[in-house]
Amino acid sequence: MSKQELVVIGQDDPSAACCPGLATAPLDEDQAAGMARTFKALGDPVRLRLLSMIASRAGGEVCVCDLTPAFDLSQPTISHHLKLLRQAGLIDCERRGTWVYYWVLPAALDRLSAFLATARSPEATA
Repeated sequence: MSKQELVVIGQDDPSAACCPGLATAPLDEDQAAGMARTFKALGDPVRLRLLSMIASRAGGEVCVCDLTPAFDLSQPTISHHLKLLRQAGLIDCERRGTWVYYWVLPAALDRLSAFLATARSPEATA
């Protein structure tokens, strides 16, 4: 097993983001595939609500036991949606006893925001 540390491009340095902004330059195939996975994860109303609930929670994290009652879905279905958000790199989690706590990964949201941001001309801001 390799002892090299995995470096994720764009995690610490916003200027080294993995993808240019939408209005900056066209995406290459790999960048488009990565962004498509993220947007696909957000393309479901349940996952979008889950991300919103986690991101807006005071304290920055939420227990799965607090998320499940907000939906008319079974706990395994909620867990599946949370797993897809984790796989997309939007949230992370930690097991504490019998419960799992989730939090948003701010760098992932910053990358989405930077990708969707457009340069505003002086006329557009007036």
